Amino acid sequence: MKKVFVVADAIFSPLGSGTEENMLALRNGRTGVKQHKNFLSSSADVCAALFSEQDLAKCIQGNNLSLFEKIIITSINECLEKSFVNITDARTILIISSTKGNISMLEQNPVPANLQREIALTSSAKKIAQWYGNPNEPIVVSNACISGLAALLVAKRLIQLGKYDHAIVSGADLISRFVQSGFESFQAISDVVCKPFDKNRNGINLGEAAATMILSKNSNPNYTEIILAGGSISNDANHISGPSRTGEELAMAIQKSFDEAELEAAEIGYVSAHGTATIYNDEMEAKAFGLAGLTGVPVNSLKGFYGHTLGAAGLLESVIAINSMKENKIFATYGFENPGVSLALNVSAKSLDKEWDHTLKTASGFGGCNAALVFSKNS
Repeated sequence: MKKVFVVADAIFSPLGSGTEENMLALRNGRTGVKQHKNFLSSSADVCAALFSEQDLAKCIQGNNLSLFEKIIITSINECLEKSFVNITDARTILIISSTKGNISMLEQNPVPANLQREIALTSSAKKIAQWYGNPNEPIVVSNACISGLAALLVAKRLIQLGKYDHAIVSGADLISRFVQSGFESFQAISDVVCKPFDKNRNGINLGEAAATMILSKNSNPNYTEIILAGGSISNDANHISGPSRTGEELAMAIQKSFDEAELEAAEIGYVSAHGTATIYNDEMEAKAFGLAGLTGVPVNSLKGFYGHTLGAAGLLESVIAINSMKENKIFATYGFENPGVSLALNVSAKSLDKEWDHTLKTASGFGGCNAALVFSKNS
């Protein structure tokens, strides 16, 4: 199969504007998750990673753009600055990943007259494509919390099939009362900074972010050669909101991603886990890693730094994983202190310096969906 190269990346989050600012924050052990009083003018307090007004002042401006669309364009702009890819080229496809999009419009008073059209993810994707003058019909991938990884896998397949030469994949989500209350109804929200894989974990923190990755059939001479070597998606069909109790289905996706990358588990140097800090997700992931032969491999979760950024999570965490591999640095799992899953995983409690060539990124989501991608240094 044709190699698919990662040629640029970008993150726009409460930890910084641009990948480098975000990497610096992680090197310094700084989290974006904190207590927010009177969340969205309500009486509720939330522990989350939310954009400040100062952060949002860095966004691109446009009268006809929603905030959701602005943060995506801000992220794409940084990516394009680093890349040779021409977004106006017919051989370039735009793929948008999100779980909620403009859902916050439901809370506006008065409700926009054209709400049904504006709230559709396809409307946002078309507006962003038109902003740049991209001639193709954009693709939307919305598959719960695996959306970002699924979007990257769609991009990889389209390039390998020769449908396009380049793919600009961008994901984002913002937190609204609608989103917050939904997770609260599952009793899945932590009132303190979350603790992935820890015995005292009690739920997630939500987060806001946009992240972009550009994939291409060509390498970028100004970017360390990283390829998206393999990937797979599975579904356990266990429950609409609860993951498999065995981890077999995520393990299946992991193994298929290894098969495509022509790798064995022993060759993986680092696992960037989904690690939401819920009781069931972390236990399921631990079992999957055990079935896949990965219990000795360093594992971390970035949710203690960013919260769960939903449709942006897979992309954001893949960007960090790639840059970690380039810098030979595995970041600590913020919030982790005492092991709390049934298998003895090698969870990184402290940052670790090491060299490795192959990284596994996993994600799981509502509806039983699972995804696994392998990123490798090109050799």
